[in-house]
Amino acid sequence: MRYNAWQVLKQGLTGNTGWRPAWRKAEPKPAYDVIIVGGGGHGLATAYYLASKFGLTNVAVLEKGYVGGGSVGRNTTIVRANYGLPGNSEFYSHSLKLWEGLEQELNFNVMHSQRGIINLFHSDGQRDAAARRGNAMRNQGDDAILLSREACRAMLPYLDYDQTRFPIYGGLYHPRGGTARHDAVAWGYARGADRRGVDIVENCEVTGIDIDGGKVTGVRTTRGDIRAARIGIVVAGRSGQLAAMAGLRLPIESHILQAFVTEGLKPVIDHVVTYGMGHFYISQSDKGGLVFGGDLDFYPSYASRGNIPMVEHVMEAGMTLMPMIGRARILRSWGGIMDMSPDGSPIIDRAPIDGLFLNCGWCYGGFKAVPGSGDCFAHLMATGQPHDAAARFRLDRFATGRGLMDEEGTGAQHNLH
Repeated sequence: MRYNAWQVLKQGLTGNTGWRPAWRKAEPKPAYDVIIVGGGGHGLATAYYLASKFGLTNVAVLEKGYVGGGSVGRNTTIVRANYGLPGNSEFYSHSLKLWEGLEQELNFNVMHSQRGIINLFHSDGQRDAAARRGNAMRNQGDDAILLSREACRAMLPYLDYDQTRFPIYGGLYHPRGGTARHDAVAWGYARGADRRGVDIVENCEVTGIDIDGGKVTGVRTTRGDIRAARIGIVVAGRSGQLAAMAGLRLPIESHILQAFVTEGLKPVIDHVVTYGMGHFYISQSDKGGLVFGGDLDFYPSYASRGNIPMVEHVMEAGMTLMPMIGRARILRSWGGIMDMSPDGSPIIDRAPIDGLFLNCGWCYGGFKAVPGSGDCFAHLMATGQPHDAAARFRLDRFATGRGLMDEEGTGAQHNLH
């Protein structure tokens, strides 16, 4: 069934009895050409592009829970391409271009809203860094506008521009940035992959990876053994655990990133706004809730919940930047498991084991990378060669020190990125 205005009208007049499930509840087969471990945004996107671009349809996506139940549904929904370093810049530019045509390609409303992102700066040094980043973005072919304090005030009148410690000097405006509905992205890719013959197997946890003679031969799961010659690990914060099943120790740590949403309010925030001195970012959802977050909890964990000190830290930053937020009531919070790499940049590469492929280390950039990650990982798994946009996301850079991409310049420590 193709979604369109006629179908919405028809189903509304007939009691909505004609809608079909967006994807099948597939049963696992004994063998596949390709197995993708992880039914989040990156895994589903990989399966979709394997089928749509390379004709590989004998593919299974194995998800230990339900589609969209992991980090793809536990984030602040921001989409952007405002990176400055070679390697990251090309990749996120490629991903944003895919975002811009995603709804038409998938025939699914992912609620992609290019409302613009404004990264505030609070010193002369930060202004210079923002100008350099903006120039790098423009050289890459993306959009960037350096805003003065007065221009920011005209666009964001609700901020506190004269805070004692960190007055607002201006901002870097990325008009093509914005947000998307996280759940809808997972559902759209699941539907698109399913329509092309991919099996999406939910409630199927991988418990082991079989290797023979240095090559992967399949996986062991809670629903039986499944054979495959190519296996992709795309499980976000659980990447280290899955790789350990194959005898690998990845250079990543898993940390918790909390997010918060307030009660529904009338429209007040038109853009995505980030605070340059407090690692605070905020936007307003279509339902009216203010969606915001801040720093990691700063210690490794696999728990999908956060700690109270970081709740206080995020609220302090929010109150400092925009005191009006103190009048809104918090409805809920949640925690997503982030796989943090030492340089803050991801890994899309072959593993040292033949037939095993890695997609991990997304740090704060996982959701915005979903289309680009899936496209580049599918290219790698189908052809054996890295996609041009992800050519620098090599695993061996952490062993050799060559090609490290420390976007923030904060050093080789996982929790600083």
